[in-house]
Amino acid sequence: MDRRIFLKVTAVTGTSATLASCGNPEHAIIRFIPEEEHVPGVAEWKPSLCPLCQAGCGVIVRVMEGDAEVVRNGQAGVMRMGLAKKLEGNPAHPISQGKLCGRGQAAIQIAYHPDRITQPLKRTGPRGQGQFQPVTWDAAIAELVAQLDGLVTSNNQRGLAFLKGGGRGQRDDLVSQFLDRFGAPPAVSFDLFNYDVLRRANLLSFGREQLPTFDLARSGYVVSFGADFLGTWNSPVAQHAGYGQMRQGRRGVRGAFVQVEPRMSQTGANADEWVPARPGTEGVLALGLAHVLLSARLRPADAAGRAGALIDGWNAGLTGYTPADVEKQTGVAAARIERMARALVEQPPGVAMIGGAPLAQTNGLFAALAVNALNALLGNVGQPGGVSFMPQIPATVTPRRSSPPERRTLQAVTAAILAADPSPVQVLLVDSTNPVFASPSGWRTREALLKVPFIASFGSFIDETSVLSDLILPDHAFLESWVEGRPESGAAVPVATLAPPALRPLHQTRATPDVLLQVASRLNKPLDFPWQTFDEMLMAAFATLPAPSADTDAWTAAQQQGGWWGAADAAGQTRPGGPAAQAEPAGRTTQAGGTNQGGRPDAAPVRALEAQFDGEPAAYPFHFLPYASHAFLDGSLAHLPWLQELPDAMTTAMWSSWAEINPQTASKLGIAEGDVLEITSTQGSLRTPALLSPGIAPDVIAMPVGQGHETFTRYASGRGQNPIKILASAAEPETGALAWAATRVRVTRIGPPNGDLILFAGEMREHPHEHEHER
Repeated sequence: MDRRIFLKVTAVTGTSATLASCGNPEHAIIRFIPEEEHVPGVAEWKPSLCPLCQAGCGVIVRVMEGDAEVVRNGQAGVMRMGLAKKLEGNPAHPISQGKLCGRGQAAIQIAYHPDRITQPLKRTGPRGQGQFQPVTWDAAIAELVAQLDGLVTSNNQRGLAFLKGGGRGQRDDLVSQFLDRFGAPPAVSFDLFNYDVLRRANLLSFGREQLPTFDLARSGYVVSFGADFLGTWNSPVAQHAGYGQMRQGRRGVRGAFVQVEPRMSQTGANADEWVPARPGTEGVLALGLAHVLLSARLRPADAAGRAGALIDGWNAGLTGYTPADVEKQTGVAAARIERMARALVEQPPGVAMIGGAPLAQTNGLFAALAVNALNALLGNVGQPGGVSFMPQIPATVTPRRSSPPERRTLQAVTAAILAADPSPVQVLLVDSTNPVFASPSGWRTREALLKVPFIASFGSFIDETSVLSDLILPDHAFLESWVEGRPESGAAVPVATLAPPALRPLHQTRATPDVLLQVASRLNKPLDFPWQTFDEMLMAAFATLPAPSADTDAWTAAQQQGGWWGAADAAGQTRPGGPAAQAEPAGRTTQAGGTNQGGRPDAAPVRALEAQFDGEPAAYPFHFLPYASHAFLDGSLAHLPWLQELPDAMTTAMWSSWAEINPQTASKLGIAEGDVLEITSTQGSLRTPALLSPGIAPDVIAMPVGQGHETFTRYASGRGQNPIKILASAAEPETGALAWAATRVRVTRIGPPNGDLILFAGEMREHPHEHEHER
């Protein structure tokens, strides 16, 4: 037995000890002798990467010596080791710029969570019952290898499916190559609040299938169509920094800001004007603004180039979008439309952005194309104070598929499984996503997964999806792993974030990329990757990047500062000829006059599309608006108690869910704050407390997404309601993205308050689980 696994048993009472649960003062403490020494009381700061959203913020980790509860060889105990005490934004990182949001601060709780899976698990009872037993890593990997070898033996490599969350980096490249070499279809990415529609619109308008970056620091007049860019949309930390400069960072200049949305978000609360347009009409409003500029000859039509040519009637001056016509469709006063349009030119640089609910309509692509055309008309694309596309670093280590990969949606995959017998998917691997929770009931995701003969999850927690697994191979926490990423938005220079582990692993977990490489090498027909470990793959990737100086190489420098990024001048623009010159555009591009990847000729104009909603207005009179919680996003962060304890920015509510309703509407329906409401769609119903808000349109009912988990640790399970379950299965037709804002509902008062709503400010109501989180 070597020093790594040597156990020293010390009884708390000073007498002989018995093996017992770690942390119980009445029993023994198993002490694991550490491998390395740390200077007591001296902190060390190490770089890392926040994993809680796709923004890619670089962080620094304050590490000090301390006692940690750990698992070694299946036994729980305590080890003195370097522990993360605090996370902060990395001041050198171009995205975070030394800042970090509340979600990022709470990410430290992932490593220390009491319900974290500490070792591989194998199912022992019926699926979904949560009955698992620990197994060794050798046994777990051998079982997965046997399942994959079985597919090869039966010549059914396409029976392997990989379901993952959104991501961009070498980890995703490794998954892609694993599937390609095995002969399986490409991975299916699922993220409830995905950006597929916006990426497609940018591909059509600008030839860049990528999220935009906004130079808010130098903007003069900003119009946002539903984008909660200070809260949950795109790259909030970077956008916060730019917004602060726009409002207060220029002497004598204060940029103006208008937010267009039917429910006031955290971003809308910071706007000079909040404009509640009717849901699904945002594209019409954008073209109404463009019409004013064209008709007043403030901008020439051809200034919009290809982005304008995509809009039907553009060269004719958008005659059907006069302020009076647009007012009838959107509910926004014609005079306000006229004033907003002129301000975009008179307070330069003017810029528009779109995100959130407007893109989650059945006509979301049209709305995005309309906003793109407005920006192109304003001449702000690629200009200071406008919209641009962050240079991207090519994935030189991992070759791309010889042909464009097929794109499959989760809805299509579940439908195929349900329609066939046996299931076309025989082995399913799940990584960093929880579709059973985050997909509409109409998709029947849980029912489909139950038909798959074998499921392996790489999750760190038991949730609604991983509980269906036959095998769980738990990933390291991000602080215990090599972390890397290629953010697509938020900076003017190309960025490749990289950091070695900040901590030694607390438990018997393994990094998922290393597990995939081990599995690949142990198959009967090995996949023959050139790397044995993930850090070898990362080293090979960073070896292709230019060295930042003559004294060091890119790989060494990236580990020290938390990544590699191109140089920028004092104005924040990429320096010509510097490292950024090695970057390439993200995603696919189109050539002028050719055919884009969406299958539509570039010159074909797009007609205005009216949004379609599920539910007849007479029976379902309200638009239902589920929105990304500023704490939980899509619900994937609800297991972190700091975020449960975080008061909502707009309502101050916490540890609960609620439905926001306009006070005038509530008065007509006889609803008081805290009353229990039943919200019903064509897909089902839920019950939740009412919260009266003047910042919501009278015909809209809004609910935050995140609560309502059935299985997701002690902090999230059985708390609140999940609004996703009553959403219709409507989709944006070209991308197949879920139109999560296209559902109508009716509202019924069920009874008086039942104590489920907890408010931080004002009246505090007792919650049935108020002290549960203290266990």
